[in-house]
This record gives sequence, structure tokens and C-alpha cells, in this order.
Amino acid sequence: MRRGKERETVVSLSGVGCTTASGKRILDGIDLDVRRGECVLIIGRSGSGKTTVTKCINGLIPSFESGIELEGQVRVCGLDPSACEMYELAEHVGSVFQNPKSQFFCLTSNDELAFGLETRGVPVDEIERRIEETVEALGAQRLVGRDVSTMSGGEKQSLVFASVDVAQPDVLVLDEPTANLDASSVRALHDEIAAVLAAGKSVVIAEHRLYFAADLADRAVLIEGGRIVREFSPEELFALSDKEREILGLRAVDPAEALKVEVGAAAGRAAGRSGHAAGDRAKAGSGLVLSSFTVARKGMPVFAPVDAAVPRGRVLGVLGENGAGKSTFLRGIAGLERGSLGEVSFDGTPLARKQCRRTAALVMQDVNHQLFSDSVWNECALAIGGRDDGEAASRVRELLGTLDLSGLEDVHPMALSGGQKQRLSIACALLSDRRLLLLDEPTSGLDFDRMVEVARLVRRLADDGACIVLVTHDLEFLNRCCDDVLELACAQGGNGGAHG
Repeated sequence: MRRGKERETVVSLSGVGCTTASGKRILDGIDLDVRRGECVLIIGRSGSGKTTVTKCINGLIPSFESGIELEGQVRVCGLDPSACEMYELAEHVGSVFQNPKSQFFCLTSNDELAFGLETRGVPVDEIERRIEETVEALGAQRLVGRDVSTMSGGEKQSLVFASVDVAQPDVLVLDEPTANLDASSVRALHDEIAAVLAAGKSVVIAEHRLYFAADLADRAVLIEGGRIVREFSPEELFALSDKEREILGLRAVDPAEALKVEVGAAAGRAAGRSGHAAGDRAKAGSGLVLSSFTVARKGMPVFAPVDAAVPRGRVLGVLGENGAGKSTFLRGIAGLERGSLGEVSFDGTPLARKQCRRTAALVMQDVNHQLFSDSVWNECALAIGGRDDGEAASRVRELLGTLDLSGLEDVHPMALSGGQKQRLSIACALLSDRRLLLLDEPTSGLDFDRMVEVARLVRRLADDGACIVLVTHDLEFLNRCCDDVLELACAQGGNGGAHG
């Protein structure tokens, strides 16, 4: 809704509360109305209840999370999500999740765009017309006729958005849609949301990267401890000082502030903290050295060969567009890619793939792939080698406290929020005591406080002699902890290079 124009209410939450089977209160007395054509940002710290609000709107609670007790009243386009059939609600609400892979049903982009309409029995001519209109309105021609498996993360997110919009829902619900997107993909998503709003639809976005949607929002709703504690107009949001914003646990609002890369300043800050220790280690030739390093798939290099050195005590940030091969780069260093080419050495010793796996600790972008145990505590115990002595237990407790995971020791890892899972995986990597740490999007889905804490932890580990390589699109994070930057290029696009 453009401000100043009163329109009908399409989403209404009145006195909504949610309680888990264990009795934990995750929402408490939520009152929220969203009008037609309005864009509402749901903001707040990780674990505050933002995602739970979106699940109440799109019907995932209570239909698909039966362990959560819902109270109060929810109405979406006149329907009660807890009483109507999901297919009825789906005609009015479309959802875009943080991980686009969880929403795909087809192998090709055209089939994916048509899938939702086909399941509703829409005639073929109408399906083709709607797809054509949606692609034109969103400027998404690049998505047509593609193999989904070959798309970059940003393209997959755009495809999900288009496949939802083609169904012409009245309300779109987006949960952390930019968490793993590069700058160009974020801009594309911004423009797609703007097109949807221009068509008079309503959009609800739960997001930490406020800068990407601040100019689209009619208002922002701050949630703390499962309650709405404050609302902001766009003007009020932009007027917050850095100190006020950080006290509230919020990321940068101004795009110019969030997107500037001050690698030189970051390196200066890091050098100031590290003193001469990092320099001494660099002179000794310790740390990671890559020589003509790349990874081949089907006989072709994924990214241009890289020559780089990361001495102990320093942090290398790896940037690049979605699809440039950043995650493959880390997997190659970790010894997980059969097609690795060139040489990897650590502390002056060349490493074979098997030795790489024993030397490096990797935190993957999708942390669900590396959480195995039945509780947070047992996950940490597994990482520390099964030790159960007092020293090991003390270390686990200290690290869980540092990463704001205290009190969750008995919780199943799969029951954690996305940000909590990310921090647990980082904790396990640190407990492994490996001195080469590889982090793939370590701040994906994290609020300001957790991002700052992870940045401090990364710097502390580097200052203690670890060698750290991290992939990130989070430039706020990069500015706080990286000494150098590697711009990774696709093999067809030139050579990768380090600067900073």
C-alpha cells in the first residue's frame, strides 16, 4: 500500500500466541493488520519470532507444525488458515523461503513456473499467458528455458519468486529471501518485489538485511521475545542512529552504508588487534598457500585458477557472484572435490585430498548437511571427539555461551532456528581444533548482534594463530573481520585475484 491510501485488510492477526509442546512461548499477543498493496517488514533479532509470524500467515502453523499450539485469531483474505484447506489458502498466499531448493518440484524453469497452475487445473492457454505476463512484469527473461540444476543461487531465488507470483496470490510472504544472495541478485529481488507492489499485492518480509527493502516498506514491525514492541515508518527507520539501531539488534538501513567495501580499513583494524603476531607468522611462511588451484567439473574448470596465500593470523574473504564457484572453492580446499587441480599446502607441507580433509574444518552454507546428533550438547561432544571430561564440558559450555546457545543443550539440532543452526555448526568446527577454518556464508540469517559476535570470534581465532577463509555476501560482516579479499571469477571470466 502506498502511504496515505486506506485499503481493505487482507491479513489480520489478533491476540496470536504460539507455544511449543515443551511449553516454550514463541509468540505472545501478536496484533498485526496488513492492508492490500502494503509492504510490511518484520524485523528483530534471530529467534525473536519473525519466522513464526510468517508461518501463521501462510498456514504452516498449525497445518504442518502440529507440535505448536496456536491461540488467537488469524484471518487471511477472509480465510482461517487453521480451518480451511491448504489449497484454498494457497490461492491467496504465496511463500518464498530462505532456501529456494526446498521449493522446487521440476527439473526445468518452464515446468516450475507452470507447476502451481497445473495442479489447480488452469487451462494451458491461461498458464502460458500468465507465465508470459509474469516474466515480462518481473523482467525475468533470463530464467526462461533453463535447467534448474545449473542455475545460481540468485537465479533459483528469482525463479521461486516468479513461480509464486505467476499464481497471482493476494499476499506474498518472504522469509529471509536475501540470506544467500549476491549484490546483483539482491537488486533483482528488490525490483521484483517493487513490481508486485505496483500491481497492488501485499508483501510481508521477515529480513535482517534491512537496506534491501527499506525503500519498499510502508512500515517495519519490531519483534522482541515473541511480542511486537515497536513500529517504524520508513522515515523513523532511516532516522535511527547507528547506536540506536545496534541496541535494537538491527542491521544497516542505508544501502550506501551496507554495501561499501572498506577492506583497507578492515585490514587496518585487524592488524591493530593482532599486533605483530600475524606478521611474524606470515614471515615464517606458515598458513595456507594455493598454487594454480581450481576445481574441474566434466573436464572444465569451475573458476579461474587461483594463486593466493593466507598466513596464520589472517582472514581471507571470498567474494563473487552467485554461481561463480565460491562454495566449490571451499570444498576443494577441504578435500571434498575429486576434480581439484593445482596445489594446496599448509604450513609448508603440500596436502593430498585426504590430508586436506584432516587439516581443514568446513562449515557449509546449508548446515543441515552436517548436523548429525540428537541434541546440541551431543553434537558438540561429537565434534570434540566424544570426550566427556570436565575440561571438555567446560569448553563446550563456554563456547555455547559465546554463541548465544546456552539453554539449548538438550534441544534437537533440527528444531533450532536457521541462525542457531549456523552458530552450532561454527561451534562444532571450533571444537574440532583444526587450524584451517573454512566458512561458507557464516552469517546467513544472522541478526546484527550475532553477526558482530561471529566477526569477533573469527578475529579472535585468527589472533590465536588460525588460518581462516570465508565466503560471504555480507559486506557488513566482511568489513569487520577480513584482512584481504579474493574476487573469484568464473573460468570464462578471467583470473581470480586477491587484494586488500
